[in-house]
Amino acid sequence: MANSPSGDSVTERLVRVLETFTPTRTVQTAAEIGRRAGLPSSTAHRVVGELVDAGLLDRDGEGRIRVGVRLWELATRSSLPLRVRQAALPAMERVQARVGEHTQLAILEQDEALFLERLSSPDAGANITRVAGRLPLHASSSGLVLLAFADPALQERVLARPLRRLTASTPTDPAAVRRKLAEVRRLGHAVAPGFIEEVSTGVAVPVRDANGRAAAALSVVLPRDAAPGPVLEELHRAARDVERALAQHG
Repeated sequence: MANSPSGDSVTERLVRVLETFTPTRTVQTAAEIGRRAGLPSSTAHRVVGELVDAGLLDRDGEGRIRVGVRLWELATRSSLPLRVRQAALPAMERVQARVGEHTQLAILEQDEALFLERLSSPDAGANITRVAGRLPLHASSSGLVLLAFADPALQERVLARPLRRLTASTPTDPAAVRRKLAEVRRLGHAVAPGFIEEVSTGVAVPVRDANGRAAAALSVVLPRDAAPGPVLEELHRAARDVERALAQHG
């Protein structure tokens, strides 16, 4: 595709525009999109207009832009994340009904934990996770599970970067994270007290594929002082159910 004067391809500009939308930033003006995407105003308005014409973005009556229904439609066709979510949802509903806390499903995507689903109840505690939101692999229980059972090259790539501290309890020393990953592999689950929020403990288990790697992570967010044992038993049972469902449906 043709490049812009700055050297960006058309595809790169389209991706940058779409990536300005987040789980908490769902509506923007074209000017805001251009600023966040680092595009000149004229370019931003042209790209946004073309995406609106294609149905990938929508423009409301006030001229504000949001993600279009057609983009959702295309993204869900033969989507591996959708298949994993569909396989996991019945087991997640059972876990959430029994423990009454936030129950979540995440996959590994571009060296982060991407959350496909979250089930909650009105009385559940604090939780910053959002559907289609991301968390660092080293700082979340789901991320630790995904990283512990990932390819060693990916582990080395993640640990070679600066590890962001979210709370005073977040491990940011690569050696400490390596020890935590070894613990996760040994125990078959991750417990992350205060890693994301000081008041909460994340617990997670892997949903393994045929090669023993983590195709996904099932997690629950507990109050910091809650005992994780009973919840982990529920999660392990749920993970086995999801693995069977994925195996049956290819």
